[in-house]
Amino acid sequence: MKRRNFIALLGGTAAAWPLAARAQQPAMPVIGVISAGSRDTYLELLAAFRQGLKETGYVEGQTVAIDSRWADGQLDRLPRLAADLVQRRVAVIVTTGGSSSRAAKAASRTIPIVFLSQSDPINAGLVASFNRPGGNATGMALLTGPLVAKRLEIVLQLAPAGAPVGYLTNPQALGEPGEYSHEVQAAAQAIGQRLIIVNASRQHDMAAAFAALVDQRAGALIVGTDPYLFGRRNQIIALAARHSLPTIYDRREFAAAGGLITYGTHLADAYRRIGVYAGRILKGEKPADLPVVQPTKFGAGHQSRHREGASPASSRQAAHSCRRGDRIRAALLRMLTAGFGTSRQLGTCSNTSGVEGEADMPRESSIGRY
Repeated sequence: MKRRNFIALLGGTAAAWPLAARAQQPAMPVIGVISAGSRDTYLELLAAFRQGLKETGYVEGQTVAIDSRWADGQLDRLPRLAADLVQRRVAVIVTTGGSSSRAAKAASRTIPIVFLSQSDPINAGLVASFNRPGGNATGMALLTGPLVAKRLEIVLQLAPAGAPVGYLTNPQALGEPGEYSHEVQAAAQAIGQRLIIVNASRQHDMAAAFAALVDQRAGALIVGTDPYLFGRRNQIIALAARHSLPTIYDRREFAAAGGLITYGTHLADAYRRIGVYAGRILKGEKPADLPVVQPTKFGAGHQSRHREGASPASSRQAAHSCRRGDRIRAALLRMLTAGFGTSRQLGTCSNTSGVEGEADMPRESSIGRY
């Protein structure tokens, strides 16, 4: 072989080595995320999910890719979005609610699914049992139904005596509205409280729902747990303020947007934990062997009616707002300590314009960031 040809052959072989090495490296696994909500409302929660992945050794863009699908409140899109992820052959599907969990389960019986379900995952057909899920799905059940009854207990502290309480729900959310409505109706019936259920699944439904509450002289409102309602939180908060209707929500983001009071599962911790589950499955564990977990942290938050820098119209209005703020704090403190152990005292109107807190289960509680 001539010297020139030998050198050319050697150079070509050397150049091919990196290509061959890259071809032999395993492809980066892809996690598919599917949600009935909108991306911009889940940014903080997705950050918590990534933190859970990181705890198991997976970093987005380095050792794992995340491909998201968002229905933007249009639940009829979920089956197609789930099918898209199945076609892409993702390694794991992560869902953010009952409707998206059902869509993922219907789309694949083999791809591992990690769900965050507001409804009972056994009744929804996602798992066989909490301890031994079986099949291809596991995740977290958020205990949303029982917490609805707790929200009723809190909001009654703010409603005029004898006034009915409203409950806003999305009737198009598969399976869940009936379950939640049953919980809150049972809680109301047990204490002889009149309940008004109003529905909203489209933007123009909101004004009609609040008009119905005003016509029936509702004294307070509970907003149901649903991605669509969460996505419309600014509109709901504005309508509640316009009609002077004390309202309780399920997520701290409502309080951050100006909502009066929240009580619910500590969602950031929940998303971190399903991130850990997704990472464990990527490492080879089977969903059938990972028990369905339940929340260990619950949180409450309060946003005073007058934001910082706002001036009440009169000292009488300020005093009224202060007294109501103290009633809210007292109600939150009772909820955080009842059955959860002890808790530090929340601030009073004289030194705090708002309050946030969280409680750990079982029998541990702390006041801090929710």
